[in-house]
Amino acid sequence: MSCKFTELHCKEVICISDGRRLGFVTDAIVKLPEGRVLSILVPAAPRFPQIGRRDEFLIPWECIRKIGPDIILVDIKPDQCRISRPRLGFPF
Repeated sequence: MSCKFTELHCKEVICISDGRRLGFVTDAIVKLPEGRVLSILVPAAPRFPQIGRRDEFLIPWECIRKIGPDIILVDIKPDQCRISRPRLGFPF
């Protein structure tokens, strides 16, 4: 199977363990020079937008079970793959 990143970028990620919609793919981590995709990044909805942190889901490629025409099904608990990222810019 082959897929362009622009095609992945338009797909919604859904967790099959609880049916939760995680969001849309925004980036991928690729191992160079092999070009092997290690994981995909999906921004999480902010818990408290004013606090200044934004979480993302870092989903390993091995956890992807199915890539369909509109969605990507993943087999991972959202709490296991949530990472925090500091918000860039000024806090106000």
